[in-house]
Amino acid sequence: MGETPADYLEFAHARSGQLFRTACLLTGDWHLAEDLVQETLAKMYRSWHRIDRTESPVAFAHTVLVRTFISYRRLRRSGERPSGRLPESTARTDDPALRLTLIDGLAQLGAKDRAVLVLRYWDDQSVEDTAHILRISTGTVRTRSFRALQRLRQVLGHDFAELARL
Repeated sequence: MGETPADYLEFAHARSGQLFRTACLLTGDWHLAEDLVQETLAKMYRSWHRIDRTESPVAFAHTVLVRTFISYRRLRRSGERPSGRLPESTARTDDPALRLTLIDGLAQLGAKDRAVLVLRYWDDQSVEDTAHILRISTGTVRTRSFRALQRLRQVLGHDFAELARL
């Protein structure tokens, strides 16, 4: 293989932190998140010469990451769930208890519901961008968002309401 293109290295260095944060939110598992980011960046590297950098390689990277995550969840047949908590991130939040409660709640949702909520509300993606990344219609994104938020509220229960008021 030849030398790694400088623009790919710059992209990977600049975006790996954001991809890792998203992967942590999707998986709830530090090590699996690292694996997903590594696999995403490897897929990006293999197709770097075909990626139109006038478009958004960041959006393409998110698409690859989410699809890799959903594919992983689909292939993992056992019911095991990660048990460890995410370590604190470099971005501090005003309320770590609320953040950990949300992350635990997300971990209890299905892969596609979690992907929709993470992309829409944590990564602040538009309905259209989320639909493109997940290869679903915008109506499906809206419906899945609504239903996933309802399930998340059920999972979090009354403890969440108390944390949110503090």
